[in-house]
Amino acid sequence: MQFVVIGLDATDEGATSRRLAARPAHLELGDKMLAAGNLWYGAALLDDGGKMKGSMYLVDFSSEEELQAWLATEPYVTGDVWQSIEIHKSSVRNPWQFSRPKEFLINKKRALWPPVRCSIWDCTRGALQRLMCPN
Repeated sequence: MQFVVIGLDATDEGATSRRLAARPAHLELGDKMLAAGNLWYGAALLDDGGKMKGSMYLVDFSSEEELQAWLATEPYVTGDVWQSIEIHKSSVRNPWQFSRPKEFLINKKRALWPPVRCSIWDCTRGALQRLMCPN
């Protein structure tokens, strides 16, 4: 069962510091979820100035209980980074169609220069890699 998880960051004075402090553990857990097959896609959500304001995950768990168990350990939850969390059940048709090689994205970026600010995660090589992308 797939879920889209959207976590929006708190906006108080210490929000950015909490995000930066929790980020290494968040990425490490993401790598473990990717290896286990639970993380299909992830992206940082950015404000108009390019500053991170939240996260989006497409995850796959066998039950909502497993999803909740992950959230209970997610560093952006335990570290009070995400102020609000939306969870939407989803159904991805033919998920393999999104497994593009890194070269595809790089070549597409060159063809559509200049890029706008956004983040994508290349999950096709067994580890999360942040790439800049065009819209």
